[in-house]
Amino acid sequence: MTDLDWIEAAITAARPQAVGALLRYFRDLDAAEEAFQEACLRALKSWPRNGPPRDAAAWLILVGRNSGVDVVRKQARLTALPDEAVISDLDDVEDGVAEGIDADQYRDDVLRLLFICCHPDLPATQQIALALRIVSGLTVKQIARAFLVSEAAMEQRITRAKARIGAGDASFETPGPIERAERFEAVAAMLYLVFNEGYSGAADPARAGLADEAIRLSRLLLRLFKTEPEIMGLTALLLLQHARSAARFDATGEIVLLDDQDRSLWNRKMIAEGLALVDKAIRHQRPGAYQIQAAIAALHARAATPDETDWPQIERLYSALEHMQPSPVITLNRAVAVAKVAGPEAALTMIEPLADRLANYFHFHGLRGGLLLQLGRQGEARTAFDHAIALAGSPAEAAHIRTHLDRILKESGAPCG
Repeated sequence: MTDLDWIEAAITAARPQAVGALLRYFRDLDAAEEAFQEACLRALKSWPRNGPPRDAAAWLILVGRNSGVDVVRKQARLTALPDEAVISDLDDVEDGVAEGIDADQYRDDVLRLLFICCHPDLPATQQIALALRIVSGLTVKQIARAFLVSEAAMEQRITRAKARIGAGDASFETPGPIERAERFEAVAAMLYLVFNEGYSGAADPARAGLADEAIRLSRLLLRLFKTEPEIMGLTALLLLQHARSAARFDATGEIVLLDDQDRSLWNRKMIAEGLALVDKAIRHQRPGAYQIQAAIAALHARAATPDETDWPQIERLYSALEHMQPSPVITLNRAVAVAKVAGPEAALTMIEPLADRLANYFHFHGLRGGLLLQLGRQGEARTAFDHAIALAGSPAEAAHIRTHLDRILKESGAPCG
């Protein structure tokens, strides 16, 4: 691993705590983000020379705070600038003071940051986009891909959200019970998107930690909403999906599909926790989208072998989810179950009407190509896989599609490229 790799991974993991603490200090989103960026730049200079700090988040908070104070002093012209050597003396930063910033001191900063980003004055799409940018540090490109919109549109959405919060009267105090109840749905949606970004990019060290962070924050949210079945469902869903992480890629980093995974590699402790939460949520008899998705994940987790998977029940659950929360992506997922229950022709008929809305969605073209391949329509399958590989979000996704293309070329007698 290069210096840049481990520094990027450390900064990504520390970002929520650091930005949250800096926001508490400066009470301004732009100031907090700029201070964090300055701290990151100094980390790039210092850490390769001095090695990783004992607590990366504490280091970034201290350096970011010093940098931000420096900016405020320049702008206010109240006092003389401190000596540059004092600000950049990174050894001093780590000695003593950094050790005083422990987990207890900034434990709630991340949650406070989440609730500010999910301010009720913002439309839900802006809340989630802003939280993904500020809390998790995802790039505009990553967020745009998650929302299936262009980068330019997403950039505008985030800019408008920040301006709206800056112009309003957002409270930077820890949210009270009423605020938490009002905003938890948006926070939960944001956590799920963060998880998906880490889950889909598990082969990328800078993104892999996002799944763990989303689970950590979801557990924190569950402590605040102990009787809310949807938060139980969300936490269960993340645990049950993340439990399969060790089996999702082979030794060369290529994707292993669910039916082909070595189920002995699944994390049984995580599965047990997820299944217990699903059962607890269902007992509340207040069904919701996260609970249904968790129930689907639970059916996969309970199947000892692929043949024991209860696909008819999974198809019915997706149908219920589609009724509750209509979405072309949910229909696409339901089509996978339909293919298992009724065959590829039925699934293909279901997804063809989605072509315009999912034209830029990797998984649509990948599934369509797979169904066409099962039906023996190699030419159309190859075209679909060509579309998919052009939209792949990671080398692993591209390699997976490449195996299908190579198979088609091999069967046609053409040389594989």
